[in-house]
Amino acid sequence: MIQGLLDFLSTTGFTLITWKMLVMWAVVGVLLWLAVAKNFEPLLLVPIAFGALIANLPTRGVITTELRPDGVYQSATFKIEGQTLDHTLPDGQGGHATRVLKVERIEGGLFDFISQGIKVELFPPLIFLGVGALTDFGPLIAMPRTLLLGAAAQMGLFVTFMGATLMGFTAKQAASIGIIGGADGPTAIFLTNKLAPELLGAVAVAAYSYMSLVPLIQPPIMRLLTTDKERKIRMKSLRKVSRIEKLLFALLVMIICILLVPDAAALIAMLMLGNFLRECAVTERLVQASQNEIINVLTIFLGTSVGITMHAENFLAPETLKIIVLGVVAFGISTASGVLVAKLMNVLTPNNPVNPLIGSAGVSAVPMAARVSHNEGQKYDRSNYLLMHAMGPNVAGVIGTAVAAGYFLSTLSH
Repeated sequence: MIQGLLDFLSTTGFTLITWKMLVMWAVVGVLLWLAVAKNFEPLLLVPIAFGALIANLPTRGVITTELRPDGVYQSATFKIEGQTLDHTLPDGQGGHATRVLKVERIEGGLFDFISQGIKVELFPPLIFLGVGALTDFGPLIAMPRTLLLGAAAQMGLFVTFMGATLMGFTAKQAASIGIIGGADGPTAIFLTNKLAPELLGAVAVAAYSYMSLVPLIQPPIMRLLTTDKERKIRMKSLRKVSRIEKLLFALLVMIICILLVPDAAALIAMLMLGNFLRECAVTERLVQASQNEIINVLTIFLGTSVGITMHAENFLAPETLKIIVLGVVAFGISTASGVLVAKLMNVLTPNNPVNPLIGSAGVSAVPMAARVSHNEGQKYDRSNYLLMHAMGPNVAGVIGTAVAAGYFLSTLSH
Protein backbone atom coordinates (compact mmCIF):
# COMPACT_ATOMS: atom_id res chain seq x y z
CA MET A 1 0.00 0.00 0.00
CA ILE A 2 2.65 2.52 1.09
CA GLN A 3 4.99 1.40 -1.68
CA GLY A 4 2.20 1.80 -4.19
CA LEU A 5 1.55 5.32 -2.93
CA LEU A 6 5.26 6.14 -3.18
CA ASP A 7 5.38 4.73 -6.69
CA PHE A 8 2.39 6.89 -7.63
CA LEU A 9 3.98 10.02 -6.14
CA SER A 10 7.15 9.34 -8.14
CA THR A 11 5.10 9.67 -11.32
CA THR A 12 3.67 13.07 -10.31
CA GLY A 13 5.32 16.46 -10.43
CA PHE A 14 5.24 17.11 -6.67
CA THR A 15 8.71 15.66 -6.16
CA LEU A 16 10.13 18.03 -8.77
CA ILE A 17 9.07 21.26 -7.06
CA THR A 18 12.00 23.45 -5.98
CA TRP A 19 12.24 26.53 -3.79
CA LYS A 20 13.03 28.60 -6.87
CA MET A 21 9.74 27.52 -8.39
CA LEU A 22 7.94 28.67 -5.25
CA VAL A 23 9.61 32.06 -5.46
CA MET A 24 8.52 32.39 -9.08
CA TRP A 25 4.96 31.50 -8.05
CA ALA A 26 5.10 34.51 -5.75
CA VAL A 27 6.36 36.68 -8.63
CA VAL A 28 3.45 35.42 -10.72
CA GLY A 29 1.09 36.34 -7.89
CA VAL A 30 2.41 39.91 -7.88
CA LEU A 31 1.98 40.23 -11.65
CA LEU A 32 -1.59 38.91 -11.47
CA TRP A 33 -2.35 41.27 -8.58
CA LEU A 34 -1.11 44.26 -10.59
CA ALA A 35 -3.16 43.16 -13.59
CA VAL A 36 -6.41 42.12 -11.91
CA ALA A 37 -6.60 44.20 -8.74
CA LYS A 38 -4.87 47.36 -10.01
CA ASN A 39 -5.81 47.09 -13.70
CA PHE A 40 -2.23 47.75 -14.79
CA GLU A 41 -1.91 46.55 -18.41
CA PRO A 42 -4.03 43.42 -17.76
CA LEU A 43 -4.08 42.44 -21.44
CA LEU A 44 -0.32 41.95 -21.26
CA LEU A 45 0.47 41.05 -17.66
CA VAL A 46 -2.13 38.27 -17.37
CA PRO A 47 -0.73 36.23 -20.32
CA ILE A 48 2.84 36.90 -19.17
CA ALA A 49 2.02 35.76 -15.64
CA PHE A 50 0.37 32.57 -16.87
CA GLY A 51 3.31 31.83 -19.12
CA ALA A 52 5.69 32.33 -16.19
CA LEU A 53 3.62 30.00 -14.02
CA ILE A 54 3.65 27.30 -16.69
CA ALA A 55 7.42 27.71 -17.09
CA ASN A 56 7.88 27.02 -13.38
CA LEU A 57 5.77 23.90 -13.17
CA PRO A 58 7.04 20.36 -13.91
CA THR A 59 5.10 20.20 -17.18
CA ARG A 60 5.32 17.58 -19.88
CA GLY A 61 4.53 18.21 -23.53
CA VAL A 62 4.05 21.94 -22.98
CA ILE A 63 7.52 23.36 -23.52
CA THR A 64 9.35 20.26 -24.82
CA THR A 65 8.21 16.83 -25.89
CA GLU A 66 9.90 13.81 -24.32
CA LEU A 67 10.89 11.04 -26.70
CA ARG A 68 9.63 7.58 -25.82
CA PRO A 69 10.84 5.07 -28.46
CA ASP A 70 9.36 1.61 -27.88
CA GLY A 71 7.24 3.09 -25.10
CA VAL A 72 10.27 3.27 -22.76
CA TYR A 73 11.99 6.32 -21.36
CA GLN A 74 15.66 6.16 -22.25
CA SER A 75 19.01 7.66 -21.50
CA ALA A 76 19.52 9.70 -24.63
CA THR A 77 22.04 11.98 -26.21
CA PHE A 78 20.23 14.81 -27.94
CA LYS A 79 22.11 16.75 -30.60
CA ILE A 80 20.69 20.23 -31.00
CA GLU A 81 22.23 22.71 -33.39
CA GLY A 82 25.56 20.95 -33.31
CA GLN A 83 25.71 20.66 -29.51
CA THR A 84 25.43 17.41 -27.56
CA LEU A 85 23.27 17.30 -24.44
CA ASP A 86 23.09 14.27 -22.14
CA HIS A 87 19.69 13.70 -20.59
CA THR A 88 18.71 10.62 -18.61
CA LEU A 89 15.09 9.66 -18.21
CA PRO A 90 13.70 6.99 -15.84
CA ASP A 91 12.55 3.77 -17.44
CA GLY A 92 9.80 3.26 -14.88
CA GLN A 93 11.47 0.09 -13.53
CA GLY A 94 13.67 1.67 -10.87
CA GLY A 95 16.74 1.82 -13.13
CA HIS A 96 17.74 3.41 -16.36
CA ALA A 97 17.72 2.06 -19.89
CA THR A 98 21.16 1.61 -21.35
CA ARG A 99 20.41 2.26 -25.00
CA VAL A 100 21.49 5.59 -26.41
CA LEU A 101 19.29 7.40 -28.87
CA LYS A 102 20.85 10.06 -31.04
CA VAL A 103 18.60 12.61 -32.67
CA GLU A 104 19.27 15.90 -34.40
CA ARG A 105 16.60 17.90 -32.53
CA ILE A 106 13.94 17.56 -29.87
CA GLU A 107 10.39 18.04 -31.08
CA GLY A 108 8.90 20.96 -29.22
CA GLY A 109 5.77 21.08 -27.09
CA LEU A 110 2.82 23.45 -27.38
CA PHE A 111 4.52 26.64 -26.23
CA ASP A 112 7.78 25.76 -27.92
CA PHE A 113 5.89 26.04 -31.19
CA ILE A 114 3.94 29.15 -30.17
CA SER A 115 7.12 30.93 -29.05
CA GLN A 116 8.54 30.52 -32.54
CA GLY A 117 6.62 33.71 -33.24
CA ILE A 118 9.19 35.53 -31.10
CA LYS A 119 12.21 33.52 -32.23
CA VAL A 120 11.53 34.16 -35.91
CA GLU A 121 10.59 37.79 -35.16
CA LEU A 122 6.95 37.48 -36.21
CA PHE A 123 4.93 38.70 -33.21
CA PRO A 124 6.46 42.16 -32.54
CA PRO A 125 6.09 43.48 -36.13
CA LEU A 126 2.52 42.19 -36.32
CA ILE A 127 1.74 43.91 -33.02
CA PHE A 128 3.02 47.09 -34.67
CA LEU A 129 0.52 46.51 -37.48
CA GLY A 130 -2.26 46.72 -34.91
CA VAL A 131 -0.70 49.74 -33.19
CA GLY A 132 -0.54 51.57 -36.51
CA ALA A 133 -4.17 50.72 -37.25
CA LEU A 134 -5.23 52.04 -33.84
CA THR A 135 -3.21 55.27 -33.85
CA ASP A 136 -4.01 58.67 -35.31
CA PHE A 137 -0.84 60.38 -36.55
CA GLY A 138 -2.73 63.63 -37.10
CA PRO A 139 -1.51 65.42 -33.93
CA LEU A 140 2.14 64.78 -34.89
CA ILE A 141 1.56 66.04 -38.44
CA ALA A 142 -0.30 69.12 -37.16
CA MET A 143 2.52 69.97 -34.75
CA PRO A 144 5.77 68.59 -36.27
CA ARG A 145 7.99 70.08 -33.58
CA THR A 146 6.68 67.49 -31.12
CA LEU A 147 8.84 65.05 -33.07
CA LEU A 148 11.71 66.58 -31.10
CA LEU A 149 10.01 65.60 -27.84
CA GLY A 150 9.71 62.01 -29.02
CA ALA A 151 13.39 62.06 -29.97
CA ALA A 152 14.38 63.61 -26.64
CA ALA A 153 12.63 60.83 -24.75
CA GLN A 154 15.07 58.35 -26.29
CA MET A 155 17.85 59.85 -24.17
CA GLY A 156 17.11 57.33 -21.43
CA LEU A 157 17.92 54.47 -23.80
CA PHE A 158 21.43 55.67 -24.54
CA VAL A 159 22.29 56.85 -21.01
CA THR A 160 21.20 53.49 -19.60
CA PHE A 161 23.11 51.70 -22.36
CA MET A 162 26.30 53.36 -21.13
CA GLY A 163 25.43 52.71 -17.49
CA ALA A 164 24.72 49.03 -18.10
CA THR A 165 28.02 48.67 -19.93
CA LEU A 166 29.84 50.13 -16.93
CA MET A 167 28.05 47.64 -14.67
CA GLY A 168 29.54 44.72 -16.56
CA PHE A 169 26.90 43.87 -19.14
CA THR A 170 28.01 43.28 -22.71
CA ALA A 171 27.17 45.90 -25.32
CA LYS A 172 24.37 43.72 -26.72
CA GLN A 173 22.90 43.13 -23.27
CA ALA A 174 23.21 46.83 -22.40
CA ALA A 175 21.30 47.82 -25.55
CA SER A 176 18.53 45.36 -24.67
CA ILE A 177 18.29 46.81 -21.17
CA GLY A 178 18.39 50.42 -22.37
CA ILE A 179 15.46 49.91 -24.74
CA ILE A 180 13.24 49.43 -21.67
CA GLY A 181 13.32 53.22 -21.35
CA GLY A 182 11.24 53.51 -24.48
CA ALA A 183 8.29 51.85 -22.71
CA ASP A 184 7.62 49.83 -25.86
CA GLY A 185 7.19 46.14 -25.11
CA PRO A 186 7.18 44.75 -28.68
CA THR A 187 10.30 46.73 -29.59
CA ALA A 188 12.06 45.59 -26.41
CA ILE A 189 11.23 41.96 -27.25
CA PHE A 190 12.26 42.41 -30.90
CA LEU A 191 15.66 43.87 -29.97
CA THR A 192 16.40 41.56 -27.05
CA ASN A 193 15.56 38.44 -29.03
CA LYS A 194 18.17 39.46 -31.59
CA LEU A 195 20.92 40.73 -29.30
CA ALA A 196 20.54 39.07 -25.89
CA PRO A 197 17.89 36.31 -25.89
CA GLU A 198 19.11 35.09 -22.49
CA LEU A 199 17.68 38.32 -21.00
CA LEU A 200 14.33 38.16 -22.81
CA GLY A 201 12.19 37.26 -19.79
CA ALA A 202 13.64 39.90 -17.47
CA VAL A 203 13.68 42.65 -20.10
CA ALA A 204 10.13 41.93 -21.30
CA VAL A 205 8.69 41.81 -17.79
CA ALA A 206 10.49 45.05 -16.87
CA ALA A 207 9.31 46.79 -20.06
CA TYR A 208 5.68 45.77 -19.69
CA SER A 209 5.66 46.38 -15.94
CA TYR A 210 6.94 49.92 -16.36
CA MET A 211 4.46 50.48 -19.17
CA SER A 212 1.69 49.52 -16.76
CA LEU A 213 3.14 51.74 -14.04
CA VAL A 214 3.31 54.87 -16.21
CA PRO A 215 0.57 56.58 -14.10
CA LEU A 216 2.67 56.03 -10.98
CA ILE A 217 6.22 56.63 -12.24
CA GLN A 218 5.82 59.66 -14.48
CA PRO A 219 3.76 62.21 -12.45
CA PRO A 220 6.34 62.76 -9.66
CA ILE A 221 9.05 63.40 -12.26
CA MET A 222 6.77 65.77 -14.19
CA ARG A 223 5.94 67.76 -11.06
CA LEU A 224 9.55 67.93 -9.96
CA LEU A 225 10.71 69.46 -13.24
CA THR A 226 7.86 71.93 -13.89
CA THR A 227 6.42 74.96 -12.16
CA ASP A 228 2.76 75.59 -11.41
CA LYS A 229 2.70 78.23 -14.12
CA GLU A 230 4.14 75.85 -16.72
CA ARG A 231 1.61 73.17 -15.93
CA LYS A 232 -1.20 75.62 -16.70
CA ILE A 233 0.10 76.61 -20.16
CA ARG A 234 -2.67 76.43 -22.75
CA MET A 235 -1.57 75.38 -26.20
CA LYS A 236 -3.05 76.57 -29.50
CA SER A 237 -5.69 74.35 -31.05
CA LEU A 238 -4.36 71.87 -33.59
CA ARG A 239 -5.25 72.38 -37.22
CA LYS A 240 -7.27 69.75 -39.07
CA VAL A 241 -5.02 67.34 -40.94
CA SER A 242 -6.26 66.08 -44.32
CA ARG A 243 -6.39 62.44 -45.30
CA ILE A 244 -3.84 62.90 -48.09
CA GLU A 245 -1.39 64.37 -45.56
CA LYS A 246 -1.76 61.31 -43.34
CA LEU A 247 -1.29 58.92 -46.25
CA LEU A 248 1.81 60.71 -47.52
CA PHE A 249 3.18 60.90 -43.98
CA ALA A 250 2.93 57.12 -43.54
CA LEU A 251 4.70 56.48 -46.84
CA LEU A 252 7.43 59.10 -46.43
CA VAL A 253 8.25 58.21 -42.83
CA MET A 254 8.51 54.54 -43.76
CA ILE A 255 10.85 55.27 -46.67
CA ILE A 256 13.06 57.68 -44.72
CA CYS A 257 13.31 55.54 -41.57
CA ILE A 258 14.11 52.36 -43.48
CA LEU A 259 16.76 54.17 -45.55
CA LEU A 260 18.32 55.50 -42.34
CA VAL A 261 18.12 52.29 -40.29
CA PRO A 262 17.32 49.25 -42.46
CA ASP A 263 17.39 47.00 -39.37
CA ALA A 264 14.21 48.70 -38.12
CA ALA A 265 12.40 47.92 -41.37
CA ALA A 266 10.15 45.17 -39.98
CA LEU A 267 8.76 47.36 -37.20
CA ILE A 268 8.47 50.61 -39.16
CA ALA A 269 6.97 48.96 -42.24
CA MET A 270 4.21 47.20 -40.31
CA LEU A 271 3.48 50.29 -38.20
CA MET A 272 3.00 52.41 -41.31
CA LEU A 273 1.08 49.70 -43.14
CA GLY A 274 -1.41 49.56 -40.27
CA ASN A 275 -1.74 53.35 -40.28
CA PHE A 276 -2.14 53.52 -44.06
CA LEU A 277 -4.91 50.92 -43.87
CA ARG A 278 -6.59 53.09 -41.23
CA GLU A 279 -6.39 56.33 -43.16
CA CYS A 280 -7.05 55.21 -46.75
CA ALA A 281 -10.75 54.59 -45.93
CA VAL A 282 -11.11 51.71 -48.41
CA THR A 283 -9.89 48.77 -46.34
CA GLU A 284 -12.31 48.80 -43.43
CA ARG A 285 -12.33 45.01 -43.02
CA LEU A 286 -8.54 44.90 -42.83
CA VAL A 287 -8.48 47.76 -40.34
CA GLN A 288 -11.03 46.02 -38.12
CA ALA A 289 -9.04 42.79 -38.26
CA SER A 290 -5.79 44.60 -37.41
CA GLN A 291 -7.39 46.51 -34.55
CA ASN A 292 -9.19 43.53 -33.05
CA GLU A 293 -8.71 39.86 -33.99
CA ILE A 294 -5.07 40.00 -35.10
CA ILE A 295 -3.70 42.12 -32.27
CA ASN A 296 -5.80 40.32 -29.64
CA VAL A 297 -4.62 36.85 -30.65
CA LEU A 298 -1.03 38.03 -30.93
CA THR A 299 -1.18 39.65 -27.50
CA ILE A 300 -2.13 36.29 -25.94
CA PHE A 301 0.61 34.40 -27.78
CA LEU A 302 3.24 37.09 -27.24
CA GLY A 303 2.51 37.41 -23.53
CA THR A 304 2.55 33.70 -22.80
CA SER A 305 5.66 33.17 -24.93
CA VAL A 306 7.47 35.86 -22.95
CA GLY A 307 6.31 34.34 -19.67
CA ILE A 308 7.58 30.92 -20.74
CA THR A 309 11.12 32.35 -20.83
CA MET A 310 10.93 33.21 -17.12
CA HIS A 311 12.45 29.98 -15.82
CA ALA A 312 13.47 30.26 -12.17
CA GLU A 313 17.10 29.39 -12.92
CA ASN A 314 17.38 32.31 -15.34
CA PHE A 315 15.07 34.83 -13.70
CA LEU A 316 16.29 34.50 -10.10
CA ALA A 317 19.77 35.79 -10.82
CA PRO A 318 21.57 38.95 -9.65
CA GLU A 319 21.50 40.26 -13.22
CA THR A 320 17.70 40.32 -13.15
CA LEU A 321 17.63 42.75 -10.23
CA LYS A 322 20.13 44.95 -12.05
CA ILE A 323 17.91 44.91 -15.13
CA ILE A 324 14.85 45.91 -13.09
CA VAL A 325 16.75 48.83 -11.54
CA LEU A 326 18.34 49.95 -14.79
CA GLY A 327 14.98 49.72 -16.51
CA VAL A 328 13.31 52.17 -14.16
CA VAL A 329 16.34 54.47 -14.46
CA ALA A 330 15.99 54.38 -18.25
CA PHE A 331 12.29 55.11 -18.00
CA GLY A 332 12.84 57.99 -15.57
CA ILE A 333 15.52 59.60 -17.74
CA SER A 334 13.33 59.30 -20.84
CA THR A 335 10.45 61.01 -19.04
CA ALA A 336 12.68 63.78 -17.68
CA SER A 337 14.37 64.37 -21.05
CA GLY A 338 11.05 64.94 -22.79
CA VAL A 339 9.92 67.43 -20.16
CA LEU A 340 13.23 69.34 -20.17
CA VAL A 341 13.36 69.63 -23.96
CA ALA A 342 9.80 71.00 -23.92
CA LYS A 343 10.96 73.65 -21.45
CA LEU A 344 13.89 74.44 -23.74
CA MET A 345 11.52 74.85 -26.69
CA ASN A 346 9.60 77.45 -24.69
CA VAL A 347 12.81 79.43 -24.16
CA LEU A 348 13.54 79.36 -27.89
CA THR A 349 9.94 80.02 -29.04
CA PRO A 350 8.25 82.03 -26.25
CA ASN A 351 5.41 83.21 -28.54
CA ASN A 352 4.11 79.68 -29.10
CA PRO A 353 4.68 77.88 -25.79
CA VAL A 354 4.42 74.15 -25.23
CA ASN A 355 3.04 72.75 -22.00
CA PRO A 356 6.07 70.81 -20.67
CA LEU A 357 3.78 68.09 -19.34
CA ILE A 358 3.34 66.73 -22.86
CA GLY A 359 7.09 66.10 -23.06
CA SER A 360 6.70 63.08 -20.83
CA ALA A 361 4.48 61.51 -23.50
CA GLY A 362 7.56 61.07 -25.67
CA VAL A 363 7.88 57.53 -24.36
CA SER A 364 6.15 54.91 -26.48
CA ALA A 365 3.35 53.79 -24.17
CA VAL A 366 0.47 54.70 -26.52
CA PRO A 367 -1.93 56.17 -25.53
CA MET A 368 -1.34 55.78 -21.79
CA ALA A 369 1.52 58.29 -21.57
CA ALA A 370 -0.57 60.88 -23.42
CA ARG A 371 -3.46 60.33 -21.01
CA VAL A 372 -1.10 60.79 -18.05
CA SER A 373 0.05 64.15 -19.46
CA HIS A 374 -3.57 65.21 -19.95
CA ASN A 375 -4.70 64.06 -16.50
CA GLU A 376 -1.76 65.76 -14.80
CA GLY A 377 -2.54 69.02 -16.56
CA GLN A 378 -6.21 68.83 -15.54
CA LYS A 379 -5.21 68.71 -11.90
CA TYR A 380 -4.06 72.33 -12.23
CA ASP A 381 -6.61 73.56 -14.80
CA ARG A 382 -9.77 71.52 -15.32
CA SER A 383 -10.51 73.25 -18.62
CA ASN A 384 -7.09 72.61 -20.14
CA TYR A 385 -7.22 69.71 -22.62
CA LEU A 386 -3.79 68.33 -23.46
CA LEU A 387 -4.66 64.87 -24.76
CA MET A 388 -4.44 65.55 -28.50
CA HIS A 389 -1.34 67.69 -28.06
CA ALA A 390 0.30 64.90 -26.06
CA MET A 391 -0.48 62.36 -28.78
CA GLY A 392 2.06 64.12 -31.02
CA PRO A 393 5.14 63.25 -28.95
CA ASN A 394 3.55 59.94 -28.00
CA VAL A 395 3.37 58.83 -31.65
CA ALA A 396 6.85 60.28 -32.26
CA GLY A 397 8.09 58.16 -29.38
CA VAL A 398 6.87 54.97 -31.04
CA ILE A 399 8.77 55.85 -34.20
CA GLY A 400 11.81 57.03 -32.23
CA THR A 401 12.10 53.85 -30.17
CA ALA A 402 11.84 51.69 -33.29
CA VAL A 403 14.57 53.75 -34.96
CA ALA A 404 16.75 53.52 -31.83
CA ALA A 405 16.31 49.74 -31.84
CA GLY A 406 17.33 49.68 -35.50
CA TYR A 407 20.42 51.72 -34.66
CA PHE A 408 21.45 49.29 -31.93
CA LEU A 409 20.90 46.38 -34.28
CA SER A 410 22.91 47.92 -37.11
CA THR A 411 25.86 48.72 -34.85
CA LEU A 412 25.93 45.66 -32.61
CA SER A 413 24.57 42.65 -34.48
CA HIS A 414 26.97 42.57 -37.40
